[in-house]
Amino acid sequence: MSAATDKARFFLEKSVPELKEYERKKIFSKDEITAIIKKRSDFEHKLNARGAQPSDFVRYAEYEMNLDTLRRKRVKRLGIRNAGYSGQRRIFFILDRATRKFHGDIGLWIQYIEYARAQKAFKKLSTIFEDALRLHPTNVDLWIYAAQYALDDHADMTQSRSHMQRGLRFCKSSRKLWIHYAKLELIYTAKLVARQRILGLDREIEALKPTSDASFEDPNADMIALPQITGEDINPSAGDSSGVDQVALENLRSTPAMSGAIPLAIFDTAMKNFEQDAKFGREFFDMAVEFSDLPCLRKILEHAVNVLQQSSPTSHHTQICYIKLPTAGIQPTSPKFPRALVTSFARLKEYRENPTVAKEVINWLQPLENTEGLDPSLQKAITATVRNAERVLSP
Repeated sequence: MSAATDKARFFLEKSVPELKEYERKKIFSKDEITAIIKKRSDFEHKLNARGAQPSDFVRYAEYEMNLDTLRRKRVKRLGIRNAGYSGQRRIFFILDRATRKFHGDIGLWIQYIEYARAQKAFKKLSTIFEDALRLHPTNVDLWIYAAQYALDDHADMTQSRSHMQRGLRFCKSSRKLWIHYAKLELIYTAKLVARQRILGLDREIEALKPTSDASFEDPNADMIALPQITGEDINPSAGDSSGVDQVALENLRSTPAMSGAIPLAIFDTAMKNFEQDAKFGREFFDMAVEFSDLPCLRKILEHAVNVLQQSSPTSHHTQICYIKLPTAGIQPTSPKFPRALVTSFARLKEYRENPTVAKEVINWLQPLENTEGLDPSLQKAITATVRNAERVLSP
């Protein structure tokens, strides 16, 4: 008997107590259990034979997932309180074997992670992420996934930052990772601002002075030195007789997380890393401008444009950011928008003969042109500007 057959039989024998319990509790009939055994036997022989493919493990895992779904439905319908065996452990075992055998297949790791996430097996998920990142330290998407998971599922910004910092050690030249790091910080700030508004604590956020640290100046530093946030800043320990600590509220508003200091630190460090590349600055600007409700948005965008104007004043990336800045964060239907748009159009006059800028202006204004509820006079002005830009592009 071959070693592959021995392994297959060994794994099948381990499932015998489980199948006996299914039969005893009448979750599955004898014929169904026979079919399950045959199906598992086929899969196990394939997996343990030479030439097994990642798709074989995937099909096996999917079969067990479907079987477990059916088992849970029957347990619920039959009113069985103590269901005993669960298919989760077996599915984890299959996916663990898959990632050990084909550790270079990112698709298998993602399926493993997504299944553990769906099962809310957080301890297991932590181990999976550690193994995946250890084996694929240069995979940018994996670092982003881990950081996003920490923030979305656990609201753990400390862990999210840790993933991003570690990822940047291995993927320092990845624009995507730098941009997403700043984006995660802005998402976190947006959540804090939304919470303040719900609690009625929103007031003008004080701007924080830029943090000076030696590691900002050193592009080869292992870690980005972020402004310090203490536990007392986020979760003050004392309050006044009304239950609100005004000093703590002021401290919260001036923390780097709320004032935009952390995204600015990331931007400055990234610009030094990419040798003041205007294209990266533009990518950062376009990403940040989506967070229109942040009180610190204006400060962040103005800083980015100032840096771009100092380093690359003739770049079309700098010029279009400079043109769009006045309207950034303002809704087209807002009373403030007309004046901001006039300022943008005045800036556009400086570069209106530049074909590259004209193309960017068309891409920016055409979606605004069809905004529902837009003032007719504004719509007319936008349409005229788009036509002028199109004439610049047409020789």
